[in-house]
Amino acid sequence: MFLQHFFMEQQFLFILSGFAVGFVVGLTGVGGGSLMTPLLVLGFGIKPVIAVGTDLLYAAITKSGGIFIHNAKGNVQWKIVGLLSFGSIPSSLTALVFLNRLDSAGINYDEMIMHTLSFALILTAIFLLSRNRLHKIMINPRFESLKSLNQKLKTPVTILSGVLIGALVTISSVGAGVIGAAALFILYPRMKIIQIAATDLAHAVPITAIAGLGHAHLGTVNYVLLGTMLIGSLPGIYLGSHVGSILPEKIMCPLLASMLFAIGIKLAL
Repeated sequence: MFLQHFFMEQQFLFILSGFAVGFVVGLTGVGGGSLMTPLLVLGFGIKPVIAVGTDLLYAAITKSGGIFIHNAKGNVQWKIVGLLSFGSIPSSLTALVFLNRLDSAGINYDEMIMHTLSFALILTAIFLLSRNRLHKIMINPRFESLKSLNQKLKTPVTILSGVLIGALVTISSVGAGVIGAAALFILYPRMKIIQIAATDLAHAVPITAIAGLGHAHLGTVNYVLLGTMLIGSLPGIYLGSHVGSILPEKIMCPLLASMLFAIGIKLAL
């Protein structure tokens, strides 16, 4: 009876956590991996590799509906999605092979995941605090030489960005959202904000799905946990997206960035 009560209470907490993360995602647009994986590791003591694998499939499912909506409105830049995927898919598969080799050798790689997650969270926080300033720099006429160099290197750097994103996502579950958007902000400053968000989302769904299925093959996905998180997150995203239109971004972004930075430092320590 005690075990049954404990299990039901824990399931409720997972649903509540899914709702809270979904609400923040709907509120700010920040990827759930930046919040859900640290919450599972630090809040519930779940093994890092299980938290990452479960969160990757969670992200793929929760974000998938957005692609159809953005594509119908013509917001997705599929050529850029292709360039990012050209780097991220091989990188993700390579990272999965690497994790499989470590697993086969009996090597515990939780510490590596924790440090990678910490790095990704700190990068995310820095971008959230600087993205508006960064965008102003990239469209300022005084930086024509920088934009000229950016134009020449645009294609190879987009592919290299995909390589970084693919590795980070597979190992930490963080990077497909905010870090992908940061790369697009810098490389394609003339793109509309909605196009950046849509293109980043269209790339995030397949890469999180591939990485998540790879983790499922490794046996590092908790399907009960996945189901309970989805039950809470879907209404959370819906509610957060409506509240987000009321609250000013200049208040929300610094608060969220500070929280992610603090979590990143805590994980590093």
